Amino acid sequence: MYIGEILKADTANGLGMRVTLFVSGCTNHCPGCFQPQTWDFTYGQPYTPAVEEMIMQELAKPYYQGLTLLGGEPFEPCNQRELVKLIRRVRREMPGKDIWAYTGFTLEKDLGEGGRKWTEVTEEILRNIDILVDGRFEQDKKDVSLKFRGSANQRIIDMNKTVSTGKTILSLLNGNS
Repeated sequence: MYIGEILKADTANGLGMRVTLFVSGCTNHCPGCFQPQTWDFTYGQPYTPAVEEMIMQELAKPYYQGLTLLGGEPFEPCNQRELVKLIRRVRREMPGKDIWAYTGFTLEKDLGEGGRKWTEVTEEILRNIDILVDGRFEQDKKDVSLKFRGSANQRIIDMNKTVSTGKTILSLLNGNS
């Protein structure tokens, strides 16, 4: 897996202060994407144990609320297989931190068992993140007044409630305020 960028003290991609990891590689190629350079699966630098250690050390600081996974596309199969290890480690070592993930795929259609981006680790990832922002960026539905998403079709899903009920439960953050 390659990474395009790591943002420290990020407040735009989730609630509170966050460490945000932009992974490389995306097959969605949404027109108007704000990071088209990350479509390339080898953009940036390799994700190494040293990079992971830096993320963990930064995230351990008390002012961080959590980790955000962006892209590119975290749910490309090759990225899932690496990110699940980071997610496991965050849950084990920092259970009080929350985890957000953004995807251009949709939970029910693409990430469910048998979906086109489902892998042997997808369910584990979904069970261990708190918020999933799903859906392709659609330029004709772009709305700069929306928090934590770029277009009105994208959903902010409460994964804890979704996993416990077996139904997709939208977060209260889906409103504009």
